[in-house]
Amino acid sequence: MPTANGPRVLVVSVGAVRPLPWHGRTVASGIRKAPVPGPVEVTGLGLAGDEQGDRKHHGGPDKAVLVHPHEHYPAWARELGDLTPPAFGENLTTSGVLEGDAVLGSVYAVGTALLQVTQPRRPCFRLAAHHGVEDLAVLIQRSGRTGFYCRVLRPGRVAAEDLVELVHRPRHGITAAEAHRVLNVDRADRTAARALLDHPGVLPAPWVALLRRRLDGQFDDQTDRLHGPATTAPAPEGST
Repeated sequence: MPTANGPRVLVVSVGAVRPLPWHGRTVASGIRKAPVPGPVEVTGLGLAGDEQGDRKHHGGPDKAVLVHPHEHYPAWARELGDLTPPAFGENLTTSGVLEGDAVLGSVYAVGTALLQVTQPRRPCFRLAAHHGVEDLAVLIQRSGRTGFYCRVLRPGRVAAEDLVELVHRPRHGITAAEAHRVLNVDRADRTAARALLDHPGVLPAPWVALLRRRLDGQFDDQTDRLHGPATTAPAPEGST
């Protein structure tokens, strides 16, 4: 998509919680979002009209707004067929800001709202259930085309064609892409894990605890998050 006038919002989307079939059972999820016309109110808990099926692990102030770069859509179309935003359950489909651009803690003015990048998305099995592709969460994790979350520093209104204007970028330089790589892909990279921990406040507390356990030799099992738990219990902490 063209970005001649800078990064911008292409589509704004919200969704209600609905039952999502998965392996002979159902899970509650708001991943099936739809575009909404006109400006949408954004509060500290997200967009008006948007819902999450598992509020313990999804949503909340640090994951109030899910952003997904439109630049990823052509690659996924080659693998999955034609896709229309918000195919990945995102609130904002954007152009011009990739995971490798989004430094954790960066602040962007979007419409009249002020958003701060908090963490990359950790893909979970609901994406696979949504698309009917068994290993989609694994493919998204390996690709790094995850999208990222923002908290709302200033409530406001957002709409398609709003610019995404950088207001502040922290000097530590840790991007959503790097955090994703260390947390989800190169899990044995102890040097990179220590580098992330050298910057207090950059990562959410559960991720800090996870990295510290890994440095102590305790590696986490990602099976339930990526493929779904054996029971109807909520997905593991940090998933989406």
